[in-house]
Parts: sequence; structure tokens; C-alpha cells
Amino acid sequence: MERRRVFSRVRWESEVGYCRALRVGNLVYVSGTAPIDENGRVFAPGDAYRQTQFCLQKAIASLQELDATVEDVVRTRLYVTDISRASEYGRSHQEFFGDCPPVTAMVEVKALIDPEMLVEIEVEAIS
Repeated sequence: MERRRVFSRVRWESEVGYCRALRVGNLVYVSGTAPIDENGRVFAPGDAYRQTQFCLQKAIASLQELDATVEDVVRTRLYVTDISRASEYGRSHQEFFGDCPPVTAMVEVKALIDPEMLVEIEVEAIS
């Protein structure tokens, strides 16, 4: 079965050994997507809503590189550092997916790789 990969060229990919997104047949997987901008800085420190938006936009851009769309998303996983802010993460997620909501999980974790990161999101799609 053919595999297609998308790389974002961040140093973590080569150091850890992963790709941004992978298509295998009609399945598309997007790696944990953190709120890191094109300059390598954390986007919107302290803002859970905007970080979630940013992560979802980055993840969907990777899907699109592999010929999938937001409507093809079947699962998301949100790893958050402060579950008491669930409504902020959730509002952004709901606004993003609107009428095509996927299944999801929101899990509180002790920390992400940078203390300013509040959320990291994985996405899976079938297209």
C-alpha cells in the first residue's frame, strides 16, 4: 500500500524521527500539532482558545497536502496542560468543526515540550 508523507522541516522531525502527516491508503494521520509559529516561537502564550485554533489550522493544512479536508476528519485528540480551561479548548474545536464534528478526547497532561504550550492536537481522517 502506498504511503505519502508531509514534512514541516522542523528540527524535531529529524531528531525524533517522525513526519508531520502520513497517508496510508484512505487513512490520514497528523502528528501531534503544537502551537509553534513559523519562527519557532509559541503562538499566543497563555491563550488556550487561540492556541487551539492555531493547532487545528496547522493540522488541516497538513491534511490538505495529502488531499484530505476538514470534512474527512474522524478523530481528534487534545492534550492540554490545564483541564480547567476545557471550555476554551472546546469552544475553538466546536467552531472549527461546526457541522462535521469528529469523535474526540481531551486529556490533561503534566506538561508539553515548552511550558508556554497549553495544547497539542492529533488528527485522523478518512478520505
